[in-house]
Amino acid sequence: MEHQLAVTRTARYQQLGELSGATRRLWFVAHGYGQLAAYFVRHFAHLVAADPALVVIAPEGLSRFYLNGTGGRVGATWMTKEDRLAEIDDYVAYLNQLAAAVLPHAPNAAVTVLGFSQGAATVSRWLARATFRPARLILWAGAFPPDMDFTVASHLLRGLPVTLVCGTADEFITDADLAKQQDFLRQLGVEADLIRFTGTHTLHAATLSDLAKQLHTRIME
Repeated sequence: MEHQLAVTRTARYQQLGELSGATRRLWFVAHGYGQLAAYFVRHFAHLVAADPALVVIAPEGLSRFYLNGTGGRVGATWMTKEDRLAEIDDYVAYLNQLAAAVLPHAPNAAVTVLGFSQGAATVSRWLARATFRPARLILWAGAFPPDMDFTVASHLLRGLPVTLVCGTADEFITDADLAKQQDFLRQLGVEADLIRFTGTHTLHAATLSDLAKQLHTRIME
């Protein structure tokens, strides 16, 4: 007979910029499958360099593994199909604890949440049980989880601006997949913005810069 035991473990995250009362923009960014936060967060360094009022927080999935065999490069994952509900509970608890530790240090900041690939479903499930509401949700090369309770999802997304971002040559997401995701979000009452860039299943520096500028402008209006 299987049993479960809740334990305390150490989680890690990366931070770009210094949190303070002068922080006006705070981004939580969640990596995709097989990535590590230390490398993922580098994609956002140019945003922080251009905006001293921005801080980026990149949490890392609780499960790490060797990407090839039993040695070499290591990646992290937010969850697998094995005991998935417990893994979701664990990362939601971790992300809520992280937010509780970070947000009081930036009381004047508008919060943007970005999830890349597997991280898109991760942040969506997190926000459904988070204690704060972001200014915007960005789902980059990933999807809002279709298995989320409809009532919970509708409540989360009501009035929340959502942006979908995807490369034109993404090897995992087709145009049909994007259209299906837009239709699904419409059923939840969201008309998501769609941004395409020339590229594959990756982050794109120029598109990130454009997004940051747009969000800055909207927050200042």
